Amino acid sequence: MSPRPKNLDEFGRFTEPAVMILVSLAEMPRHGYAIADDIERVTGVRSGPGTLYGALGRLEKRGFITPLGAEDNRTEYELSREGRQALDARLNAMATVAQLGQARLAQA
Repeated sequence: MSPRPKNLDEFGRFTEPAVMILVSLAEMPRHGYAIADDIERVTGVRSGPGTLYGALGRLEKRGFITPLGAEDNRTEYELSREGRQALDARLNAMATVAQLGQARLAQA
């Protein structure tokens, strides 16, 4: 039996920042400040440095992102294969819930 793929469930209350970071990195490698800028453009909310860098550390530790190296004291990260799989699974689950919610709202 093959091992279960890693997922984002273990992030608990940190799942949303982790998902947004992975979505940002799905487009291209970025450093922390560029990730924060991208998330702010999408959501209108800027994550604090503790939230952002804490999530980056957890994502790296679990193998969802890979550091590419530092330039001007800024480490760029890229989405790993495992991170891509975890993000795909999470986005599919979110889409299922959103579709169900929309259908129930339409019936109400």
